[in-house]
Amino acid sequence: MAGPGLSELTLRAREIFRLVVEGYIANGQPVGSRTIAGSGAVGLSPASIRSVLQELQDAGLLAAPHTSAGRMPTEVGLRLFVDGIMQAAEPSLAERTQIERGLAEGGTIEAALAAASSTLSDLSAAAGVVMVPRREMRLAQISFVPLGQARALVVLVGDDGSVENRVIDLPSAASASALEQAGNYLTARMAGRTLADALRAIRAEIASGRSALDTASAALVERGLAVWSRDAAQRPVLVVRGQANLLDEAALGDIERVRQLLDELESAEAIANVLDAAREADSARIFIGSENRLFSLSGSSVIAAPWRDGEGRVVGVVGVIGPTRLNYARVVPMVDFTAQSLSRIITQDGFGRK
Repeated sequence: MAGPGLSELTLRAREIFRLVVEGYIANGQPVGSRTIAGSGAVGLSPASIRSVLQELQDAGLLAAPHTSAGRMPTEVGLRLFVDGIMQAAEPSLAERTQIERGLAEGGTIEAALAAASSTLSDLSAAAGVVMVPRREMRLAQISFVPLGQARALVVLVGDDGSVENRVIDLPSAASASALEQAGNYLTARMAGRTLADALRAIRAEIASGRSALDTASAALVERGLAVWSRDAAQRPVLVVRGQANLLDEAALGDIERVRQLLDELESAEAIANVLDAAREADSARIFIGSENRLFSLSGSSVIAAPWRDGEGRVVGVVGVIGPTRLNYARVVPMVDFTAQSLSRIITQDGFGRK
């Protein structure tokens, strides 16, 4: 449901709405009229404040979880607050130092990403998440090791010395000589290429009849490359830290929601799809509750920003996942700063370049 815009709220309603949202974000609890009156911020009686709270509830911006309780913002209300009222605060010197120190101590890009995720988790009291750039291995050698009558182990060696193994089913006509021929053929033709490049080139060669492979060896070549191509496309690479932060005191009253969120965090591919939606943004994007299908059941929010390589290309996304009562004014600039710091490290050290 679309709520009213800021221009439709009176100054008094806007101020009371702001106090409810900020109070809820700070404490995770509904805010009542007596609390607002006691703050002295609006100079109104509890009865007058209750009248405004009811108007805001009727407009779909606030909700009352219980009849006698105070009010809390709805997802529509949170979106209005984030887009029109929130005053973002730049990360403090201590926060910037903590982020930069963690990244600098990483050493490798993988360690830097883990540090970014952990630091964001610590600072935001939510789960920190980083989507690792999809860096394709450049190939050096491939071999097929028979495991029995119907299967073989495919061993792939990258030019950086990394080794990966996959088990494939063998065509019925595959012999030991066919396995050897397929391995030699691939090694001779794919050195220095990525999997995608090698697959395109070798398929074209086989299709044009320029290959010296027999039918059985050609089928092995196809299977040996395709298994990695599918795996790379289907396997999101994520670093998630700080799930335990989601089990704070405020969350214990809604343990089912937290359990749902923890289940959602187990779906790496789905999270990668969420983060992908932030790749084209210039700065942090905010997804509140049901604005994102993955976290609609748990009512959780995602704040994510892209980070880039030395040529300005987006190579990954960093962010936090937590309850809708995240401190957006503090966390959004923090996520942006972390993304900028990652981009700077990538540019300086050359990580992420192909």
